[in-house]
Amino acid sequence: MAASPDKHKGHWSKERSGLHGEAQEHYRRRSAAPGVAEGGGPRSHYCLECDGLLPLEYDRRLPAAVELKACPHCGATLDPRLRAMFNWVETDQVPASDFKALLPYLVIGTLISFALLALLLALL
Repeated sequence: MAASPDKHKGHWSKERSGLHGEAQEHYRRRSAAPGVAEGGGPRSHYCLECDGLLPLEYDRRLPAAVELKACPHCGATLDPRLRAMFNWVETDQVPASDFKALLPYLVIGTLISFALLALLLALL
């Protein structure tokens, strides 16, 4: 069974030209970023606020050493668990538990449940 000639008019790359222009422009801008435009070299990451280039030396099996507390370009506080790489953001460690934040809701929910249970038992 042959494909109809009008089904495949041209090469897929020509048919898709013009799609995803915003993504393509983003990669063009990031390709010109310091540390990338030079073709690599020492590993680095970017400030999440100003996109300034920051040095990065760590062993992926261990938490990153906390060398920089703030961005030398804009002064923004750096979270040692997050690093913006060329086109992704790495997270090293899972943030602390939300148990303390959720504890008041758990206590209130438990008290309301006991109050409703007591009311139900009183009505029977």
